[in-house]
Amino acid sequence: NFVTLKLTTDDGLTGLGDATLNGRELAVVSYLRDHVVPLLIGRDPHRIEDTWQFLYRSAYWRRGPVTMAAIAAVDVALWDLKAKAAGMPLYQLLGGASRTGLLAYGHASGRDLPELFDSIRDHLEQGYRAIRVQTGVPGLTTIYGVATAPRADIATGSAGAPGGGRYDYEPASRGAYPQEEDWDTRSYLRHVPTVFEAVRNEFGPELPLLHDGHHRMTPIQAAKLGKALEPYDLFWLEDCTPAENQQALRLVRRHTTTPLAIGEIFNTVFDYQTLVTEQLIDYVRSAVTHTGGITHLKKILDFAAQYQIKSGMHGPTDISPVGMAAALHLGLAIHNFGIQEYMKHGAKTDQVFQQTFTWTDGFLHPGDQPGLGVTLDVDEA
Repeated sequence: NFVTLKLTTDDGLTGLGDATLNGRELAVVSYLRDHVVPLLIGRDPHRIEDTWQFLYRSAYWRRGPVTMAAIAAVDVALWDLKAKAAGMPLYQLLGGASRTGLLAYGHASGRDLPELFDSIRDHLEQGYRAIRVQTGVPGLTTIYGVATAPRADIATGSAGAPGGGRYDYEPASRGAYPQEEDWDTRSYLRHVPTVFEAVRNEFGPELPLLHDGHHRMTPIQAAKLGKALEPYDLFWLEDCTPAENQQALRLVRRHTTTPLAIGEIFNTVFDYQTLVTEQLIDYVRSAVTHTGGITHLKKILDFAAQYQIKSGMHGPTDISPVGMAAALHLGLAIHNFGIQEYMKHGAKTDQVFQQTFTWTDGFLHPGDQPGLGVTLDVDEA
């Protein structure tokens, strides 16, 4: 359920922002409608930094995912407006391009090795040059991050299963209640290294491989996994332990040289202070949509750059094409870009959000249309 903010100036320009907060969408809708939008009427749309600070400081209660998603939507919409007024693609206003394209990774998963290998091959055929590998664990039937539905037809946007699941795996599960899942950490820790050994034997040493622990491990368990995966040269190990406990990463760092990525549930620079200044991570995983927009996330990434930490912006299908476009413009401009998560939206979503970005030989580019390069078709929505 995407939450899209459309701002219109008195001279008819429009800008789009993504305020989607998966599972709590209506909280952001209320925050925007009841608290934020009334503050925007009559303000100068070109005063982006001033508006950001006004929205952040004007309420006693700061930070948090609902607040920062709402501010992000306003911020991105204002950047879209300003770039359209300038007649430039947004990345030009952020300093211009630092590269010709953005390396992206896709999500491959399987309940067993044959199914996983098929998924990896499918992503390689789609042009991906880096692959996130998630796997089933013997004895566990339902694991977050592993597709259990039949293959979806991405070209037509069909669901692929009666329950609405998609083969390439969507983080936004469908149902009246949160889904309960199986878990056994000891079984997982025993099994995952054997999976990466098999993947390396099948696909060779050059393919960048990523893995997401989804916050499930204690610090010592995360350290054990990172050390066990070192022979398989991961691009990164993501969310190996709950990110709220920043000091835990000190223990993980002492035991493994596997690169670490964290931050998709963070929403301000304050969440990163210990992790960045002590160089406890290698990649910042925040999304533009959930981290106060382009204005604030750029500040986080500039801070991280001082410590040679790179970007790895969050990009599943519950980031709308508006949020994805904002990430692409920001990623093209910053010098410490690392990699971009990229899950392809279905055809119906692409009809609602008409986009100018390109996907060529494993690299994304936001396009050169003025603004974000995304047009909202309200009738199609």
